[in-house]
Amino acid sequence: MFTIAQQKQQYQTYVLTDSSTDSRLEVVPERGGIITRWRVQGREILYLDAERFARPEMSIRGGIPILFPICGNLPDNTYTYQGQQYTLKQHGFARDLPWEVTKSEAKDDSASLTLVLNSNEQTRTVYPFDFQVEFTYEFKGNWLGIWQRFVNHSSAPMPFSTGLHPYFQVSDKTALKFEIPATQFQNQITKEMHAFSGNFDFEQEELDLAFRPISNQKATVSDNSQRLQLTWSSNYYGTLVFWTIKGKDYYCLEPWTAPRNALNTGTDLIYIEPAGEVQTWVNLDITST
Repeated sequence: MFTIAQQKQQYQTYVLTDSSTDSRLEVVPERGGIITRWRVQGREILYLDAERFARPEMSIRGGIPILFPICGNLPDNTYTYQGQQYTLKQHGFARDLPWEVTKSEAKDDSASLTLVLNSNEQTRTVYPFDFQVEFTYEFKGNWLGIWQRFVNHSSAPMPFSTGLHPYFQVSDKTALKFEIPATQFQNQITKEMHAFSGNFDFEQEELDLAFRPISNQKATVSDNSQRLQLTWSSNYYGTLVFWTIKGKDYYCLEPWTAPRNALNTGTDLIYIEPAGEVQTWVNLDITST
C-alpha cells in the first residue's frame, strides 16, 4: 500500500511510503527539492549530515542534491556568455532554492511527487535565461525513478548541464565493489588521468574522480558488508563522478551530463532551443545479495 503524507519538521517534508515492503522516501521541497531519506525494506540507503541540513546557510552533505545549471565548479566561479561575465557557484543554484510541489499521487503500484523550479530575478543575475525545471520522484519498494524535464522560455538557446549528487551510507568502504563502464578517470584534485582497475585507495584523504567517457548508462556498486547492490541507470549522462572523504560514512556516485567548466568550454553542454525542452532520467535500484 502506497501513501503520501506531509510532516512539519524543521522543514515541510513529504513522506512517501510503501508499507508492504517497509520502504520510505522523504523529500524537502524548500531546501532544493532534495530527497533526504530513502529506506528500502527497513534499511537506510542514504547518508545525511543532520547538523549541516539544519543550517540553511550551509550546503547540504547528504541525501540527493540536484545539480543545475552546472555540475562541479568553474574557475574563480565565473563564466562568460555573449561577452558578459557571470558568477555561479559550485553545482549551481537549484540545490539551494525552494521548489514548488505541483503534483502528488499514490497509486496501487507506486507513489510519486512532482516539483518545479522556475527562473526568477535571483537566478537571472547569475544565469541569464528563463526556464522551468521539473522533477518527478517515483518510488516503489526497492526502486527509485527520477524523471527530469527542462524547458527553455528564453528567446535564445539555453546551455546547461545537470546532475545528481547522491550520498550513499556505508560502514566499510573496503567492502565495496564497483562496476563502472569506463577504463579511465581524471583525478579532479591533481588533474591527472589514470587507468581504472576497479579499486580505489580509501586511505587517501579525499577521492574526487571523474569517469568519462562512459561506455554505457549503467553502473553497479556492491556493498558486501551490508549485502546490498546498487544499480544506477540513466540517459544523457556522459560523466560519472566518484567522491568520498576519509573517515566519513558515505560515498557519492554522481551522474553528470557534462564535466566541470562546461559553460566555458562547451564540452557536452546541452542546448535547448527557445520553447524547446529536454527530458532526462535516472533510475536507482537496490537488491539484496
